[in-house]
Amino acid sequence: MRGVHGPVLSESLSRNERKRELFGADTYFQESLDQLAELAADPADFAYRHGLLLLKPDAVVSRQLLTTLDWLARSGFTVVAATKAPLTPTVVRSLWYFQWNLATAYRRRIADLFTMTVPALLLVIRKDGTDRPVSTLLTELKGPTDPDRRRPGELRYELGKFSFLLNLVHTADEPADVIRELGVHLDYATRGEVLRQALDGEDNSARARSLAEELHAAAPARDLSFEPAAARVRAQAARLAAELSGAAREELTASLAVPGNDGLRALLGAAWRHGLALDPWDVTVVGSTVFPMKDKTFEPMIAAVTAADWQPAVAGR
Repeated sequence: MRGVHGPVLSESLSRNERKRELFGADTYFQESLDQLAELAADPADFAYRHGLLLLKPDAVVSRQLLTTLDWLARSGFTVVAATKAPLTPTVVRSLWYFQWNLATAYRRRIADLFTMTVPALLLVIRKDGTDRPVSTLLTELKGPTDPDRRRPGELRYELGKFSFLLNLVHTADEPADVIRELGVHLDYATRGEVLRQALDGEDNSARARSLAEELHAAAPARDLSFEPAAARVRAQAARLAAELSGAAREELTASLAVPGNDGLRALLGAAWRHGLALDPWDVTVVGSTVFPMKDKTFEPMIAAVTAADWQPAVAGR
């Protein structure tokens, strides 16, 4: 079926009517689907039987890449393709384009700060014998963004409790998202290589582990706990204040005299206004805790799809 701006996706790709309409006119989705159609006889079937897992830079520096690969193996998932995936501000906005109208200015600034520190690890996942999309199953087992709602056995529960923004992993929600996000992350040549790996169907967990070790070697390990990061930010600001003069010094000094989160908000605000360089990971940990990350006056452009939306499975699957 064709809409005004492009094809309308079938329910085998998404259970969200709005997504089916918008993705049909989305360049990332169209380009990825066209390339997939060149390589696979049934692109929709490929998207149904595969999931995407993005291990973000916070998973790299907290040393949770191998932990994630172990969890996937225990949970019956097979890694069939793996590649490094740099995250730029453009990639981040493209990836979450239909939800980031909810992001506050603080969230956008902080996301830009930490996502560019080191590449992410992108995995294509397969699991046979499931009666619903692998992407939907993987998203359910990954666990929610909110740390307080996670349960034992979920991937995010095992990876550790940090902040709303530092949730370490992202999954494509539905088959349509698998196709679109391959388009967001990868250029034509790299996407073709990844798709061929996945279509071969071989276990590529050894390649994934090798890439994980390369990423760990390229980025120093970091403690993402709030209290130590807050102490380090205050110490950095005190050193800068002693070296500066004028308004920057006055604002930093004043913020250091304010206790708790109010002082930390003032400190980061002063640093941003005056272009002062603080450690990006400490700023990320502190900023994502003390500043609001979601603008609750807006609704996402596309509502989230849950596992319940895929029960029962699509007829014929």
